[in-house]
Amino acid sequence: MEPLVIIAILAILLITSAVKIFREYDRGVVFRMGRLVDYKGPGIFFIIPIVDRVVKVGLRTIVMDVPPQDVITKDNVSIKVNAVLYFRVVDPSKAIVEVEDYLYATSQLAQTTLRSVLGQAELDELLASRDKINHELQAIIDRQTDPWGIKVSLVEVKHVDLPVEMQRSIARQAEAERERRAKVIHAEGEFQASKKLAEAAEIISKRPEALQLRYLQTLTEIAAENNSTTVFPFPIELLRPFMEKNNK
Repeated sequence: MEPLVIIAILAILLITSAVKIFREYDRGVVFRMGRLVDYKGPGIFFIIPIVDRVVKVGLRTIVMDVPPQDVITKDNVSIKVNAVLYFRVVDPSKAIVEVEDYLYATSQLAQTTLRSVLGQAELDELLASRDKINHELQAIIDRQTDPWGIKVSLVEVKHVDLPVEMQRSIARQAEAERERRAKVIHAEGEFQASKKLAEAAEIISKRPEALQLRYLQTLTEIAAENNSTTVFPFPIELLRPFMEKNNK
């Protein structure tokens, strides 16, 4: 092979290695002789072959599952909790220079923070105030990852795995609460009914004829419900008002 051909091939290889093209969501952190220069992209840019080294960093939001963690709550209940973390790189240079592996570091930080925060909360608070705990987790992890050029946008506790005994206890507690509410509603109904009965008794006491009509209505209802013969005592006092009117 002639020297000119070899030189031409080497020149093409050098030019190819000097041209870098990154997508809209990628950035290239450039190191020149081991020292940080800057990050470049998106689009096309050029580097010095052999002298420069480029590390690609993605800027899209990363969804990371936090593995299940064994946690003992403030009220000494042993549970297993997992979560999901949403974050993205906002400063590619810091993400490469300030920490060795920002993905691994963020994952470990999320796990330790999850155990720490949930260990300071009681089980009822964890089950009832999930939004508050999520916000607290997000604030703590975002503050710790800020020097790495990472922005944590959201942390969500996905699942809380309770012991079987605790699940039964919560079920009994929920059942007792439903029974309590049923009794309260029943008592309120009885109270309202007693008020109406008192009002009806007051009206009947002023108008004896109303009691007689109610008595006759009761007889009609009994006759409609039962197809057999019913012997019902009829108090003579109910006829007295009619007898008095006839005597007059």
